[in-house]
Amino acid sequence: MNIQTIETGYASIPLNTPFKTALRTVTDAKTIMVKVTCDNGITGWGEAPPTHVITGDSLAGIDAAINEIIKPKLCGMSLLAREQVFEELAKSAVGNTSAKAAVDMALYDCLAQYAGMPLFTFLGGYQSAIETDYTVSVNQPDEMAAHAQTCMDQGFNVLKVKVGSDDSLTDIKRIETIREQVGPEPLIRLDANQGWQAKEAVKTIRKMETLGLDIELVEQPVKRHDLTGLRHVTTNTGTLIMADESVFSVHDARRVLETQAADLINIKLMKAGGIHEALKIAKLAEAYEVECMTGSMIETGIGITAAAHFAASQPNVTRYDFDAPLMLASDTMEGGIRYDGRHITFGEKPGLGISRINTEMVSW
Repeated sequence: MNIQTIETGYASIPLNTPFKTALRTVTDAKTIMVKVTCDNGITGWGEAPPTHVITGDSLAGIDAAINEIIKPKLCGMSLLAREQVFEELAKSAVGNTSAKAAVDMALYDCLAQYAGMPLFTFLGGYQSAIETDYTVSVNQPDEMAAHAQTCMDQGFNVLKVKVGSDDSLTDIKRIETIREQVGPEPLIRLDANQGWQAKEAVKTIRKMETLGLDIELVEQPVKRHDLTGLRHVTTNTGTLIMADESVFSVHDARRVLETQAADLINIKLMKAGGIHEALKIAKLAEAYEVECMTGSMIETGIGITAAAHFAASQPNVTRYDFDAPLMLASDTMEGGIRYDGRHITFGEKPGLGISRINTEMVSW
């Protein structure tokens, strides 16, 4: 089963409402689509959105990396020697993790189709259904409380709340207002997106603990390179601390795990460079008895389907942040994962289970 062609396309889909974090505001899901075709007729799909403030990748850069660097190296290679293929993909360029991830997920789609299995089964088959949280964008406290209530009304019982864009007193007010609105039942996890300094993070989290706001975890409270600060926050608070932007590679994960800089790790395919590298991070974390979340950027159903299949396959991936397709006005595909409120199921089709790409939405 040789890789015959690798093609790219472009899509842009409006969000129902703007997505706001401490790092950026997104109104449209822009993405590079990838189609890998093998000489036996099997076709696999992938995608990569530009996330300049996290991965450093732009649309033009992703497209160029795939067509000018990755495609010439991989075309003609046999996927039956997949370790050689993924090794070649990993060393094809420095960085460019989003471009690598898009090709990687398309290759895994092909492999699982060839094996006749859904991808989550092919990767390990740990479970066949998962539940996602829903993200509350950073806004004024009353707006965020109203959004949180809407999420609850739609059946979501885990809220991922964005903070870190203003002073810590405003962040505390945001969470107080949300907790007053939704009551004690839903899990609330925070994502500061590197928005705090270490001492400020400790002070803020401790205040929330004192107020009894019952925060499940805080994701990436400090700058990605500040592992000393991250460890300071982890050591000096009672709330679980999760590393996100601090962990792109298995080497990053090793540094976090060896120094006990965080309690949890968020694995994203766009940071890791795809499923192949994400599996290494998950297995390393498992060896340290550390649980992981799998999340995403603002991706369409293709990228989220791939990430969800990976997440469901691994025993120590215990938290899931896959709400991005629910934020879109429409999507680029039919098939893939299925949503019933917060519940996600996979079906029995091989690979990613994508039955059709809405080609009228993609410029090839």
